[in-house]
Amino acid sequence: MKITEVKSYSELEAGISSLERSFLLLYKGGTEQSECALGRIKELADEEEHSVFAANVNNVRDIHSKLRVTNAPSLVVFSGGEVVNVIKGCQTESAYGSILSGRAIGTVPSGDSKKTRRVTVYTTPTCSWCTTLKTYLNENNVSYREVNVAADTAAATAMVSKSGQQGVPQTEINGQMIVGFDKNRINQLLEIH
Repeated sequence: MKITEVKSYSELEAGISSLERSFLLLYKGGTEQSECALGRIKELADEEEHSVFAANVNNVRDIHSKLRVTNAPSLVVFSGGEVVNVIKGCQTESAYGSILSGRAIGTVPSGDSKKTRRVTVYTTPTCSWCTTLKTYLNENNVSYREVNVAADTAAATAMVSKSGQQGVPQTEINGQMIVGFDKNRINQLLEIH
């Protein structure tokens, strides 16, 4: 895999326009989490061919705002030039391997078939159980969309209307709400064994 540094949104757009599947790592140089993510993705460079772009948000100002990605590091997954997923934080090497190869993205094995899961995790930046929950999902190669309810009042209102609760973490799996880190219920809904 070749990691291509991009310096602007137009450069990224030109790079991904002809690709069926591509990735962008938005990172902030000099931070522990970003260096972790960049290092792990670079470790996969020798294993398979993927179209991975990288942008240091210290130097590039227009990409994260156009993509509406507010966290670094974040791995943005593109399909046909459109954003299909954003994975925040530094993941395990096996999780990145699964993401880059297209295995287990939003799926959990069930017999011989795979079922697609819509998973949304509602969090706040200071919530330690939120971090525990995200780590657990990452370890099990479950793709999810993270919503920071401290920064998005509309999302916080929607979360409360769905669950009747204000506390985080909350996980929505195919429309079913789980309040807190209820590992047994998460395992049941995602068929994690």
